[in-house]
Amino acid sequence: MPLPITHEKAERIEVVRILDPLRHYSAEDVSGEETGVWVGTQAVWTLTLIGDLPDGDMRRCFNPGWGIRVHGATGPLFRLAFCFECHGVRLWGPAVPAGQEGFHAFDADSAPARELLRRFRDTRSGAQGPSGRDGDR
Repeated sequence: MPLPITHEKAERIEVVRILDPLRHYSAEDVSGEETGVWVGTQAVWTLTLIGDLPDGDMRRCFNPGWGIRVHGATGPLFRLAFCFECHGVRLWGPAVPAGQEGFHAFDADSAPARELLRRFRDTRSGAQGPSGRDGDR
């Protein structure tokens, strides 16, 4: 998945378990339960993993269960909201070029996507998602 060039300035990633997925079609921020913060090499590694997500075919649901807020030294850079069911991700934020903002498809069954979802789940220490499932969205 192509990330904005500003991802190279990332210093901190806040991981969010999205509790109200429908609001993320047009929300200004990723909201929900903040489950973790990744800095330094963890942040770089995560963005590399996201950049390695292969393209896929997006389905229709877009009910994101996980999101991240990416920050640089001077403030917010961009946000991503992931739906692992429909294979869609929304990219937006102050440092995203207009042509890159919006919805993108990724292969949620790929090894990088499975690893990313595992890392998201690990921030919850095994807690179940709001629907009683383990956070597949």
